[in-house]
Amino acid sequence: MSPTRSRSTAIATTFLPLLLAVPTAAAAQQVAPPEAQAWIDVATFSGMGMPMGGMSAMGGLGGMFGGKGAGGGNSFGNTRAMSAGRWVDVTVRARANPNLDTAQQAVPEGFLRPGLELRTPKNAPPAPVRDDEDIKQEDPERPKGRMLLYWGCGPSVRAGQPRVLDMATAAPADFGKFFVARSATQRGAHSAIGRPSWPNPDDSRMVPETASLQGEHAFSGKGIPAAFRFNIPAAQDLMPPIKLDQAARDGATELKWNAIATARAYFVSAMGSNEKEDMVMWTSSELADTGFGLMDYQTNAAVDRWLKEKVLLTPQTTTCAVPKGIFGENGGMLRVIAYGDELNLAHPPRPKDPKAKWEPVWAVKLRVKSVTNGILGMSEEGRPGRSGSAREQGEAHGQRRQTSDESSGELKLEKPLELLKGIFGR
Repeated sequence: MSPTRSRSTAIATTFLPLLLAVPTAAAAQQVAPPEAQAWIDVATFSGMGMPMGGMSAMGGLGGMFGGKGAGGGNSFGNTRAMSAGRWVDVTVRARANPNLDTAQQAVPEGFLRPGLELRTPKNAPPAPVRDDEDIKQEDPERPKGRMLLYWGCGPSVRAGQPRVLDMATAAPADFGKFFVARSATQRGAHSAIGRPSWPNPDDSRMVPETASLQGEHAFSGKGIPAAFRFNIPAAQDLMPPIKLDQAARDGATELKWNAIATARAYFVSAMGSNEKEDMVMWTSSELADTGFGLMDYQTNAAVDRWLKEKVLLTPQTTTCAVPKGIFGENGGMLRVIAYGDELNLAHPPRPKDPKAKWEPVWAVKLRVKSVTNGILGMSEEGRPGRSGSAREQGEAHGQRRQTSDESSGELKLEKPLELLKGIFGR
């Protein structure tokens, strides 16, 4: 699938979430928007270089004792922030009350007690005002340097690789060919006026380490139907963290991770530089893909399609080798994602008769993922990856140099990230 088609599909499906799970033959059926809609995003983050969040002892204890308020330390959007921990973002809307300000979500005892208090964001900043006459227009400087793309698990670089982009001479068509980025990410939990969300300043409890979403949930509030009740099964519960192990083998890096029972697929990517200071990208896909669009929630249909195309790794796969000779002394940032099963519920269910109008009372979209982050060749504890000899282990450590920001705990790579900023003009 081309990048253009992927982006067009993602945009179109953002506004038609309820139609994705139905056959094409039923597309002509008359469908009314649900009276109430909820979005729930669930994420587990782990690995090196991540600021600690939901897995902290204080956060877990605060949640178990039911404490609320700013002391909890939780905030909306952590399912996208990559802070280590377990996170849940929730938002709901009611068609009969577009200015819905507050709502409640009853949750199972194994999650939090009492239930969740949803609040519409207050004092949202106004849209920035720009006066174009005050902006000095200048011709942008063309970025310099090369980008190299590798793909596929294995000890050796495959024939025909890497794909190379010389930014000093590349034509627009060359950029389009290089930046293949599959994505079917739709809108999930999002904070907006008239859409109360959790967590918020009034209820900022952390998600306890032992919390479970499995069981019955219910939304209530002005304009929300009383029948808005549903069950979250075990398949959509919070996923365990990915525990990544690395080992050096004849110059290649062997990756191994724990099997996650509810994972629908896996994907691995790394980004860094080589000794020539080229920006280097590698992904576990059998087809060329930068991976920029895949480190996020994806629809079930897209995951199944990309499994068949071998863009994603099967749920039975727990190993992958990064080929020898790709990255140099500057090392590489490594990420692994496990996709959970997306849950789309609606009540009443769609009528089987295509001529019958479907008027759902409520609908829920729930997305699940687990992501780990690290340094290629380094264990999660910060030690060099295991190897068959002391020499290999020393070389693996020497080839992964990085600087750290001690105030944030985040690891940074100097050359490749600066190059990436130049490409995207940031």
